[in-house]
Amino acid sequence: MQSPLPVRNGVNATRLRLPAEGPWETAMDYVLERFGHVDPDGITRRFERGEVVGLGGTPLSPTTPLTEHTFIWYYRELPEETRMPVEIGIIHQDEDLLVVDKPHFLPTTPGGTYISESALVRLRVQLDLPDLIPMHRLDRMTAGVLLFSVNPATRGKYQTLFERRQISKRYEAIAPFRPELELPAVVRNRMVKSRTYLLAQEVDGEPNAESLISLIEARDGLGKYLLEPHTGKTHQLRLHMAKLGIGILNDSFYPDLLPKAPDDYEKPLQLLARSVAFKDPLTGDDVEYRSRFELQHFPPAF
Repeated sequence: MQSPLPVRNGVNATRLRLPAEGPWETAMDYVLERFGHVDPDGITRRFERGEVVGLGGTPLSPTTPLTEHTFIWYYRELPEETRMPVEIGIIHQDEDLLVVDKPHFLPTTPGGTYISESALVRLRVQLDLPDLIPMHRLDRMTAGVLLFSVNPATRGKYQTLFERRQISKRYEAIAPFRPELELPAVVRNRMVKSRTYLLAQEVDGEPNAESLISLIEARDGLGKYLLEPHTGKTHQLRLHMAKLGIGILNDSFYPDLLPKAPDDYEKPLQLLARSVAFKDPLTGDDVEYRSRFELQHFPPAF
């Protein structure tokens, strides 16, 4: 559904669905009951100034009946955020596609306490591209190649590649070396990830996640691994590496959930989205975009 409010400061307006009925006479009554514990005076002022709108951009007032609109849009009050000491690298940019190197610690999209400090919002503001949309996501703690659609008119052609799994992704990871482990190995299982729980979990049932894990080289008790996911479940590679007994270096989730701690920029998760390859749906060319980042915690060769 197209928002009647434009992107502002790189952030989309928030959409809220109003109930079809209830004890609230006005839309503002409902919003106050749901969110009034945060800033009731601020909510009232927004309705008084006409800053809350319905479909087509129609402003709502404090007396607008609850049932007059199904959806409403408004801008959130953004929290103050400290800029992270990480930077996004641009790998490729044209009128349809933007390919970047997302650094560790920066989330792909806004969420929770990270709004302006997300790759999407940073890039929208930096490049003045309000229509920018990510084609896929990387975990906040994962670095590497990330694709964005620039042009809404051609967006669907790139989305189809992901829907049909016509994208080849390769990752690199640093983890403990187990000489007895037979690699390459295919890891398959059934994974579920709840929005209310930090960890992905393995459950019984038909497999819905598959990864090919290979060893690139080993040195001083550590291995550098090539990871090729055939599916795209949240935390899939991190869970599959832990399942093999070689949890990724500096992973605070798998195999064991560690106590929450401030980000340590000297110890990023040693997982990198190394490359993305596909046949460009607009040109027909086979393309591959590779990260310029390197994982820093693998011992150097002498």
